Amino acid sequence: MGNETSYQSAMCNHFDQDEIRRLGRSFRKMDLDKSGSLSIDEFMSLPELQQNPLVSRVIDIFDTDGNGEVDFHEFIMGTSQFSVKGDEEQKLRFAFRVYDMDKDGYISNGELFHVLKMMVGNNLMDWQLQQLVDKTILVLDKDGDGRISFTEFCDVVKNMEIHKKLVVFV
Repeated sequence: MGNETSYQSAMCNHFDQDEIRRLGRSFRKMDLDKSGSLSIDEFMSLPELQQNPLVSRVIDIFDTDGNGEVDFHEFIMGTSQFSVKGDEEQKLRFAFRVYDMDKDGYISNGELFHVLKMMVGNNLMDWQLQQLVDKTILVLDKDGDGRISFTEFCDVVKNMEIHKKLVVFV
């Protein structure tokens, strides 16, 4: 994992050295097998994440090298997006990436369906959810290309001030 004090300037400017040390302690506690990286199972060992249907999407976003686990560098970089010092656009981009599963810069009908299905589970029939997705795409898709761009996404969610809710205190 390396010397945590060396991470601040190299990794992000959203955490000071004390915050990085605290995050290092949290990371080591979650790293149950002491492998130096966190698996989905290790993330799920936290009670507050067990009930979150989108935890796998968050892990996918944190896992920038795509190896299925989150190392300390990825953990710090991912968590820094939720820092109180993080900017609004960074937080909105994170929220957008939750839905943009194929990372092509757009939210497709299928991606929106898949993520909403994770959130609603079996509380809606698939045809009901598909109707909701179709209507959402129609309303949000201002340029008529059948998908939601980051700009179109922001036009809707900026008024909700979700960036103020995407904050972690370290």
